[in-house]
Amino acid sequence: MSPGLPLNRIERATLGAQIAEQIRTSVLQGAFEPGHQLSEIALAEHFGTSRGPIREALQTLVNEGLLKRESHRGVFVPVVTDEDIADIYRARGAVETAAMKHIIAVGSGADVRTRLDKVVDEMAAAADADEWARVVDLEMQFHSEVVKGADSPRLSRMYSTLIDETRLCLILTIASPGRYDLVDEHRHLAALLDTQDPQPAIEAVEAHMREATEALHRQRAEKTSDHGTQ
Repeated sequence: MSPGLPLNRIERATLGAQIAEQIRTSVLQGAFEPGHQLSEIALAEHFGTSRGPIREALQTLVNEGLLKRESHRGVFVPVVTDEDIADIYRARGAVETAAMKHIIAVGSGADVRTRLDKVVDEMAAAADADEWARVVDLEMQFHSEVVKGADSPRLSRMYSTLIDETRLCLILTIASPGRYDLVDEHRHLAALLDTQDPQPAIEAVEAHMREATEALHRQRAEKTSDHGTQ
């Protein structure tokens, strides 16, 4: 420690960070409708605090892409567009393919595959039990494990935000359950890591992201159409 440097003990989590975590959980659980405005005054009253920590929490979530700030209007739960969906999955594909190329280049695919196979086994059990919310959680865990396998703190940090935005897409577009082929698709992705050629793995990830984007576009169109007929 440098002599004379005025350092104070820092709490592990600020009040703003704790509030951000609670709001994040509510948003990802679909507690707010798309377009819902989050009021600093109402949140301060709810949490029994001043508006400072609320402002800090909301800005954190805006930076993560889970909330949207509109000039002179406030902070809102975003309305997910087709462009948002395409961009999120494009970014996910870029991060995942970078991770896969590194895993295969350094020869750590067998170790990563062991962890992924366990996740896929849990996905299969959840699908058999028609526990589709659990399947979605495990799918997100699968892809996070792929990126984690690259041992890159920066890729993992970028991907954690993308996973939260993906969950937001799935909630706000009402992703449809019943895709039993997801289990076989992810088992195939895991197997491709345990090879010496990265190209098949890259092509498989690109196809996976493309199909997911198209499916979410269809679901969003169907939801919009259903609301238009009500």
